[in-house]
Amino acid sequence: MERATLTLVSLSLFIASLAQGQADTSKLSGQEKPKKWHELLSIRGYAQFRYNRLLETNDKLRCEQCDRSWGDNNTIFLRRARIILSGDVSPWLGVYIQFDYAAQPGSSAPQNFLQVRDAYFDLNLDREKVFRIRIGQSKVPFGFENLQSSQNRLPLDRADALNSALPNERDMGAFFYWTPVKRRELMEQLSRDNMKHSNNYGVFALGIFNGQTANAPERNDLFHVVSRLSYPMHVGKQVIEPHLQAYAGRFVLLSTSEGVATTDDKEYDDQRVALGFVLYPKPFGIQSEYNIGTSPGYDAETGSVRQTDITGGQVTFCYRKVVQRHVIIPFVRVQYYRGAKKAELDARYHEVDEYEFGVEWLPFRNFELTAMYTRAHRVTSDFTNGWNDQQGGLLRLQCQFNY
Repeated sequence: MERATLTLVSLSLFIASLAQGQADTSKLSGQEKPKKWHELLSIRGYAQFRYNRLLETNDKLRCEQCDRSWGDNNTIFLRRARIILSGDVSPWLGVYIQFDYAAQPGSSAPQNFLQVRDAYFDLNLDREKVFRIRIGQSKVPFGFENLQSSQNRLPLDRADALNSALPNERDMGAFFYWTPVKRRELMEQLSRDNMKHSNNYGVFALGIFNGQTANAPERNDLFHVVSRLSYPMHVGKQVIEPHLQAYAGRFVLLSTSEGVATTDDKEYDDQRVALGFVLYPKPFGIQSEYNIGTSPGYDAETGSVRQTDITGGQVTFCYRKVVQRHVIIPFVRVQYYRGAKKAELDARYHEVDEYEFGVEWLPFRNFELTAMYTRAHRVTSDFTNGWNDQQGGLLRLQCQFNY
């Protein structure tokens, strides 16, 4: 933790030096006195504590990618704890660095450690920030729920169907974003009004990324390519946002069981296309997505990892009610998935049918309480663990602190 703290301090000093350099340049050019570095950058964050064992009917029901505190031998859990350092150090350059001190390296390792989640720079190509290039580790523009911050999302975890495409939602890459001024202003208004927006990832996005997931080394010499088109707009008093996205690349398996058959280089096609629609809660809201594609996946009949098809999606309904200063949002989500999760052992095969009912309560902006009942039927299959068919229900609670 001391080493991680020193890293955070070093990065802060580095960004401060960038800001100071901008200030010195402004002085030499005779401009007005610039802001100090601590006025250009902001520090914020949030933390989420969970308890998943209420009304639990099957402690063997788990979801490794969703929340590792599901099931037996788990109690109160620190799901996320983020520190975000961000700001514009000049009209042409934005900085965003996010740390998570509740990250999980693995079940046998210490539960919490400091990890970089995002570290990217936005190079603005014009003063209105219509055109920009993002370089570094950031979210890959694929899927509304993947791009939506966990700080804003209603269900406690992202749906399997699209999140299986991008575990941790992030990767190292370079992305071009185009956002006209009026669309950006609408996005900013949706964020200010707590409409569960995904933030500004462009009306049009095009980029390349490593493709091996965040904080993982690249395993081949090929890039993944991604593109997304998303257009928020007013329809009467409502705001809708249809979106279409796709990516393609070659993925190298991260972990395989001894004895499982794979290709010689463990490399497979990794391609998806997704369509989605959002109706922002004014007061009734809908958020839906569906994707199809191909991915490496475990085949139980042959005991091998093969090229397999994936299909699945989710739909979430909600109703936003403001009572005095309290915001109350009941919601329902249904999700379906058939396919592999490429980053898991043997590109584990999954069948998911899940129904969730919940309510989010915000008594004030710095605190949120969510209660969500999950009813799920989950089947997984890999070479080591065989066919694992589990179903059951549980009531999950989350306290979120925004600071």
